[in-house]
Amino acid sequence: MLIGIPPLLGPDFLATLRGMGHGDEIAIVDGNYPALDHARRLVRADGHGVLAVVQAVLTVMPLDRAVPAALFRSSLHNDPTRTGEIHAGIDRLFARMAPGMTVVPLSGEALYPRIRSAYAIVATSEPALFANVILRKAALSPSQT
Repeated sequence: MLIGIPPLLGPDFLATLRGMGHGDEIAIVDGNYPALDHARRLVRADGHGVLAVVQAVLTVMPLDRAVPAALFRSSLHNDPTRTGEIHAGIDRLFARMAPGMTVVPLSGEALYPRIRSAYAIVATSEPALFANVILRKAALSPSQT
C-alpha cells in the first residue's frame, strides 16, 4: 500500500498513468465497451465502476488546462444533447475534482475514434450504458514535480 494513492490504482495502472506524456489521453470505459479489441494498451479495472476509476485517476493525474477541453464523456444514445443518470454523475464528479474545466459530451461519431486512438483504455465493470470518459493529461512544471 502507498500513502495518498487510491488502492484501485494497482502497479500496472500506475505504470500506465506514469508512462503517459503531455497531451496523451486515457479512456475509461463501461463494461459493454469492446476495450480489448480497441485498445493500444489495456488496463483492467474489473469490479469497479467508471465514477470510482475516474475519481482515482484524477487524484494523481494532472489535466491539461492549456487546451479548450481535457474532459470528454459519452452521451445518452450517442447524442450530445441527451444525458442519463450516469452522465449527471460524471459531470458532478468533474465539477468537484476539476472545477472550472469544460466537460465536452461527444457523439458516438466523435467518441469512438478518439477512444481507439487513446494512449490506453481502462476497462471497468460499469453496468450503465454510454458511460465512457476520456481524460487528457497535462505537463507538470518543474515546481509541481
